[in-house]
Amino acid sequence: MRLMSTTRTPALLLASAALVALMVISGLRPYDRATWWMEVLPVLIALPLLWATYRRFPLTPMLYALIFVHCCVLILGGAYSYARVPLGFWLQDLMHLGRNPYDKIGHFMQGFVPALIAREILIRGAYVHGRKMLAFVVVCIVMAISASYELIEWAAALAMGQGADEFLGTQGDPWDTQSDMFMALVGAVAALCLLSRMHDRQIAALATRDPSIARAAG
Repeated sequence: MRLMSTTRTPALLLASAALVALMVISGLRPYDRATWWMEVLPVLIALPLLWATYRRFPLTPMLYALIFVHCCVLILGGAYSYARVPLGFWLQDLMHLGRNPYDKIGHFMQGFVPALIAREILIRGAYVHGRKMLAFVVVCIVMAISASYELIEWAAALAMGQGADEFLGTQGDPWDTQSDMFMALVGAVAALCLLSRMHDRQIAALATRDPSIARAAG
């Protein structure tokens, strides 16, 4: 485990430094300061947590990489606000959409990455047995996270009134909450379908280095 931690530290240090730099740059002149704080807060929580658990519960390389991408999505959304991210306008023009779809990318990632985080914790802790039950529980966890986030948005709307518009990013869509949760569901299912085999191999590789890491997905 010590050898594995030593070899992976430079990459994680570089990724952490990159995220800190991106947060600083995005926070210099964000479109809306309150929105920036609310969007980057998960990154501010995740970075210290990942480093605090790095030696006791190191994650698979794929999961660290996906968390990095998810953090970048959040930081970019915080800098511009989700309804104004330039990448979203480019996709809107390319796909002839009626609105900037960047917030849907954010909610897709909200399902895609947490699904694999939940999957890894459940497998290594041997909390769930059987692949079908594992997939079911992972999807349920993702939907609970998505619903909780929508409740946070609702609370922000009540507390901030019109000032919460940039954080909500509904762009006038009355079904925005439902479509957000649907995109999280799509993200979770996509992650399970596309990456489960690779995820299993990486968890197995961790287990060969540390026998205390359980693998109970089969």
